[in-house]
Formats: sequence, structure tokens, C-alpha cells
Amino acid sequence: MPWSSNATFLVEVTHEGSSMPAVYKPGRGEQPLWDFPRGLYVREAAAYLLSEALGWGIVPETLVRQDAPLGPGSLQRFVAADFSEHYFTLLEHPEHHDALKAIATFDLLANNADRKAGHCLLGEDGGIWAIDNGLAFHAEPHLRTVIWDFAGQPVPAHLLADVARVGVAGVEGLSDLLQPGEVTALARRAATIARVGVFPNPGPSRRAYPWPLV
Repeated sequence: MPWSSNATFLVEVTHEGSSMPAVYKPGRGEQPLWDFPRGLYVREAAAYLLSEALGWGIVPETLVRQDAPLGPGSLQRFVAADFSEHYFTLLEHPEHHDALKAIATFDLLANNADRKAGHCLLGEDGGIWAIDNGLAFHAEPHLRTVIWDFAGQPVPAHLLADVARVGVAGVEGLSDLLQPGEVTALARRAATIARVGVFPNPGPSRRAYPWPLV
């Protein structure tokens, strides 16, 4: 997939005569970053665990493969989608707002540092999926996203309840993928989101937005 900033491959996964497309991101193909450690692929898997723990099902099935062709990396189910659609086009349709609010809440909790518009996919199944979650879960505030249109609005009560529950119960398997301080920070963010209950404003810093936007 040549337009990706890190090495990303569309692959075919086979098992007992069945096959499906998937996206493979090997750790050896990651560009070094000053603010995140190597091994962003484990954060892709962590995002899936968080989505499942919340019960929202917005991140495609993702796992870490140690025995992949180019070394350890993440393997995520490929989402068949209308790739002409993205966050800004989906926002024009009020029927998608609930799903977009769920992604916005997810990104607050995961501390997503790179939610571009093209990372919101309208699947052929009608669902909206959140992909490319590797820059997330930093222990320090790193939120960068295009989803600021709900700023000042209350976070839906059912989303707050799920966030509060996960903040208390934790996410099974997350400590195997993230540093202890990052797991602690996730619980702290969950408590803050549940207490405040309102989508935040971006503030004056341009670093509140990723680049490019799409």
C-alpha cells in the first residue's frame, strides 16, 4: 500500500481452505518517532482490545503476529469500504453522527494522536470503522484529530457508561501490549471523561489537528 507513511501491505490470510484479505504492518517498516517508542503495531492490537472491551466494535479484528513474512507486526481484517467517503463527507449526514461520536469518544480515551479523516471508513456493511490506530495510548496528552465538530456537546450517556466501566475494570490483555504507565493513564482518562461528560474544544494550538487532514 504505497501511500502509507510506514510499511503497510495488503495480504491474504488463509486457514483450512478459507481466505480473507488483511492489512499487515511489520514493525521493521516503521519510521522512528521522537514521541513514541518503536513497535507501533502493538498499539493497533491494543486499540482492537479497547474497542471490544467497550463493546463498540469499531476497530476491525486485529492481532499481533510474530511469525509473519517480514517479522513481527499487526494483522488487521481488511474492511471493504467506499473509499470516496471519509470523516468530512460522513459528517454531512446526521444519521452517521452517533457513530462518529463513538469514534471521537474512543479517541479521547485512547489518546489518539493521528485521527485523520481517511481513518473513518464507511464499510460495505453500513458501519463506520476506525482504522490506523498505531499512534495512540501515550501516557501524556497527545490527542490530534479532525473530529472537533461535537466540541461542547455532551458525550452520549451510553458511551460514558461504557468508558466508566472500562476505566474501573480495565482491558484484558492490554498490559501485554502497553507500558504500565500507559495503562494507568488510560484508566485516568476514563475517569476524567466520565466525570466531565462533554466533548472538549481543540484549543488554540494547531497541534490539535493531524497533517494531512485526510
